[in-house]
Amino acid sequence: MPATPAWPPKSVPRLFVKEELGEGHTLTLDGNAAHYLGKVMRVGVEDTVILCDDITGEWAARVDEVEKRRVRLTVTGRLRPREEVPDLWLCPALLKKDRFDLVLEKATELGAARIQPVLTRRCVADKLNMDRARAITIEAAEQCARTALPRLDEPQKLDALLRDWPSDRTLFFADEEGGDPAERAFAAGSSAAAILIGPEGGFEDAERASIRALPQACAISLGPRILRGETAAIAALSVWMAGAGDWARDPGNTQG
Repeated sequence: MPATPAWPPKSVPRLFVKEELGEGHTLTLDGNAAHYLGKVMRVGVEDTVILCDDITGEWAARVDEVEKRRVRLTVTGRLRPREEVPDLWLCPALLKKDRFDLVLEKATELGAARIQPVLTRRCVADKLNMDRARAITIEAAEQCARTALPRLDEPQKLDALLRDWPSDRTLFFADEEGGDPAERAFAAGSSAAAILIGPEGGFEDAERASIRALPQACAISLGPRILRGETAAIAALSVWMAGAGDWARDPGNTQG
């Protein structure tokens, strides 16, 4: 017998919406969402769309009406509850725009629960367009089938981050001057963790001293080579997810 095809198929459009969803709920999408569904994906009446609300999870919805600037849908059933992502924060120093865009995208795909941008003395950027940054994380979550968006906060100066750091959360920081091998340090750390990545020029000596003075801080090494900020963030997240995160709990996930 031929295998029963997966439903909904992977080609079904997938969108996050702001309102809470429930079975039988009707909603109208306009703006970019309507353009994407109607003009890019060319959905028609009775087609299926997958919606996520970052509250209750992932839902199937039926297209009831497609107009030039709006699409009306009815929610038909829940597919998955909102996922529980590992309690990992990424605290990356701001980088040049295109490189930080990559950090936002890949941190979302890799499963970070929170992204807290950091301002250090050697940062080449000092501002972040939050609307644009949130759009990048939403698009990445849609692409990788996350049902929970990462929390994204306004950039914070390093000294303020350290001053208010929670007592029960380990702060791993990638130190170009060396530290414990990342894999070993992550395995020995607490389940509530964060990874701090420095800017393109690295941390200044005074900044490094302040970080090391924090009782919850743990210096880590990401190998023998000097990594760009975006590479270090992606590498550290990957190692953490493989050893202490949720990769091992979901061996059947082959999304790429």
